[in-house]
Amino acid sequence: MDLRFQFLASFHAEGPDGQDYKVSAFERLARDASATEVERWEPTGVVEYRLEDGRLVEERKDGSLSVPGTALELHRVATSA
Repeated sequence: MDLRFQFLASFHAEGPDGQDYKVSAFERLARDASATEVERWEPTGVVEYRLEDGRLVEERKDGSLSVPGTALELHRVATSA
């Protein structure tokens, strides 16, 4: 299956050391095989989070974030209005 990613939004998260991390959300798109004349991409319903350096970020049910394969735990930074 061919995949493409569409940028949705970004936000800041803080690590346990107080360091700030930028997290970006991307929606996975899959090529629509039924489209013959024009290349068309359809949403898969899956959102993927990544750090600026490309590492995958997983969101847990409680809203906390972790980087697989590391001990890095992140928490979203509330933005002021």
